Amino acid sequence: MNQTLFISDIHLCEERPQITALFLDFLATTVKQAETLYILGDLFEYWAGDDDLPDPYHQRLVAGLQTLSASGTRLYVMHGNRDLLLGQEFMQACGARLLPDPTVIELYGKTVLLTHGDKLCTDDVKYQEFRRQVHDPAWQKTFLAQPLANRKAQIAGMRQQSEQEKSHKSEAIMDVNAGAVARLLGEYDFPPLLIHGHTHRMNRHALNISGHQCERIVLGDWYESGSYLECGMQGCVMQDIMAT
Repeated sequence: MNQTLFISDIHLCEERPQITALFLDFLATTVKQAETLYILGDLFEYWAGDDDLPDPYHQRLVAGLQTLSASGTRLYVMHGNRDLLLGQEFMQACGARLLPDPTVIELYGKTVLLTHGDKLCTDDVKYQEFRRQVHDPAWQKTFLAQPLANRKAQIAGMRQQSEQEKSHKSEAIMDVNAGAVARLLGEYDFPPLLIHGHTHRMNRHALNISGHQCERIVLGDWYESGSYLECGMQGCVMQDIMAT
């Protein structure tokens, strides 16, 4: 039980039943043996609001998460750019705690900084403008006041527009900006480890920032298969889960 797991960018949706099954099996087997699970954003492909909880597909996933938390594994969830509207009703149903972005934790004697990662992609100016808009509480209040069906239709339009725009963007512009990473680490006194997702570029990066040795671990996405970061007293290891 003395293990902590990190995942992000699962992008759960009914259109990918194989990944849904893989995720639920992961909760019932691998994660059940762990002390804590951190989900660092984009658990869902999209989330239109907690009033969509009664949906049968969402109920299956909530049941899996609730069973996990009831078994004794601590569950923490951070907003991603796709599921920014996950609220306290969802957290309560799952037995999860919502984390602010960014969050600092102590992990086996090491200070660790957690973030979803999208705020680090500062070269994508248009996306950052959109991000500021949807993070505004007034915008969220107005959006959530609309009927659920209207919200889902608008989100579908946003997703289609986003995919079209991404096809015209360079790979570099959608990755993190080195200066933004350095500034974030500096704001938190250069913790030795930064963990994030969002970019879908699973990797480990050794950094030297103003004489401080830090590591940036990027979590992988779950589009074709699954992966997670497993941390314990001996350090952190990336693990793959193959879909069958």
